[in-house]
Amino acid sequence: MEEILEIRDGCNTPDQLVKSLAFARYLKIYKREFIEHLQSMPASRQHEAQPRIGFIKNIEPREVVAILDNKLIASKEQQERNRDLVRFLDGAFHHYRGRAYSRLVRLHNTVVATDDEETPDTVKEKVTRKAQLLSKLILETRRALLHKVGLDIGVRRTQGLSVLPNVTAGEISGHYLNLPADYVNLAYVPLTVAADIQTGVNYNTPSNKRALPFYELPHNPFHPDSFVPEEWVSVALQVGAWLIVAYIHKSRGCIEMEPGLLNLFPFANIADIQKGRCPDGVFFFGDPNAQDNDLGYYWDEVHQVLVGCVPNRDPLKYFGYAKKPILTLHNVLAIRNGEMPLHCGCTRYVMRFGEETGDPYIADMLIKADDMGRVALQGGTDGQLRPQFYGTETGAFACLDGFSEQAKLSMHGREVGYNQAFGSNARQIVPVTEAEEVAQADVLDVLLYMNNFTLLEDGACTIKVDMSVDEAIENFRLGERVAAGSTQTHRGSKESSYWANPFPLLRDAQGKVLHPGLYEQFQVNEARFISEVKNLIARDEMVIGVAYSQLMAGVYQDNSDEDIARCGYSSRERIEQEGPVRLAEDLIGLIKKRAAVKREQLGGRISQVSVTVALIGDSRTGKSETAEKMEGILSLQLV
Repeated sequence: MEEILEIRDGCNTPDQLVKSLAFARYLKIYKREFIEHLQSMPASRQHEAQPRIGFIKNIEPREVVAILDNKLIASKEQQERNRDLVRFLDGAFHHYRGRAYSRLVRLHNTVVATDDEETPDTVKEKVTRKAQLLSKLILETRRALLHKVGLDIGVRRTQGLSVLPNVTAGEISGHYLNLPADYVNLAYVPLTVAADIQTGVNYNTPSNKRALPFYELPHNPFHPDSFVPEEWVSVALQVGAWLIVAYIHKSRGCIEMEPGLLNLFPFANIADIQKGRCPDGVFFFGDPNAQDNDLGYYWDEVHQVLVGCVPNRDPLKYFGYAKKPILTLHNVLAIRNGEMPLHCGCTRYVMRFGEETGDPYIADMLIKADDMGRVALQGGTDGQLRPQFYGTETGAFACLDGFSEQAKLSMHGREVGYNQAFGSNARQIVPVTEAEEVAQADVLDVLLYMNNFTLLEDGACTIKVDMSVDEAIENFRLGERVAAGSTQTHRGSKESSYWANPFPLLRDAQGKVLHPGLYEQFQVNEARFISEVKNLIARDEMVIGVAYSQLMAGVYQDNSDEDIARCGYSSRERIEQEGPVRLAEDLIGLIKKRAAVKREQLGGRISQVSVTVALIGDSRTGKSETAEKMEGILSLQLV
């Protein structure tokens, strides 16, 4: 297992830093990796590598301490060795800054105790301050060592990159979780409840796409007898209404999922943990003891816990295998709870009205879900059930292929990136909304299925809502889209997934039911949902239909060059940018119409209403791309 660096020491001076256990640990890691690199060189170069290997093997932390402490004039030979040693350490500094993975950890059990002086907010402040102080201390120590051996001469160059840890974690004891007896080993893994992550970092993982499904298992994939708590980190996540604790193996290729998850999901409520809440789900990423048939989830009926597992295999070391399984756990819990998970982007539009004309305009766009949410049928003061929408993620796992350069620039400084060197399907996790917005319930006003492959002639409306509910629902059930190649489906090929694949896929393209019990419950939920939607549409409170983003129409194999020219596109490549713009313009018009109707139904005098719109579709159907184009058209921000 390639080691990561966990820093638990509290250091305030360069002397304390070089005497710390963390420094000794990192020096050992760097020495080993450097020696392995030298040993891998061709035989013809080993005569140069061997002396260097001998030099590295003999380096000890006490020599570094001696350089900082030594006040006497050293011999010429000792001065030269000291310079060689500091040059080596400078290489270690740049390795730490660029290729290492480090976690700075602070325990904050008082946050769940009765001490009023410590709160989740004060913990976050302390965590951030610790990260900044460590970065400053490392730079100070580097400068001190260079100065001691006479290498800090001339212009001082301030580093363009910080040396912040990848993750600075505020942890509490895992024993605060109310874990069932069969899962008691998990209590020995400290629970991360606050964090500061280094952004602007790109992680390269062994895989860059999903190929295997995450389905229900007939057995529990958790192996308590072989679980070693010291090899794991855990993060308490609030995913929708449920507490899901993610356990991530500390090995390289797995641990890199941690900052992405921290940038994607909100933390669980510490007050719930303090009350001894049992997790609704536990998820293991990178389990070295799991077998191939342990990939999936299992409902532990006895303990009422949903268990998910991804084995430690290179083809599975991709952020999609962390995000999608966690959302699968959310969706299974939602279905079991009588709710409808929706694979969608959902935005709440804050609508205001001109003082003189009364015309509606979009004052703000607030994202409720980038990729997944759920609808619960809940009654209002009038006794009418309405679909209330809730989100799951505060971040977006954005594919950079379809975004403009301006949009990519707007992500800079907030992003955690994955596999940018791969070219296609390079991804970034970037925050897009607040936890309060995700958790807040809003009545669903517009529900549209995203068709990403049908070409429409210039001037034709890209939104079709003049259809029956049953006709619209068939589009959701069929779930057709043209793939971008981020999964096993070939780029440009059309595929079908029931309800755009609500994780897990409940029925395949041939109609075969894949999860009978869950599918049966989903049908019950769907029938209740459709019944209430029909009532709302009859009262003009909601619209449902199909939106045509045309995002992948240019690569769709059944669209001819003649079709593309007839629909007003100069080339196949232009469709990816221009198609979502057409949809965005039509969507703005629809939202304004719904705002006017809603205001009238509420009395006609209120100054503000919300219109909540969900766009259903799998990856690369145009959900995020259309939202980006709308922001550009509305000019809600100056970028």
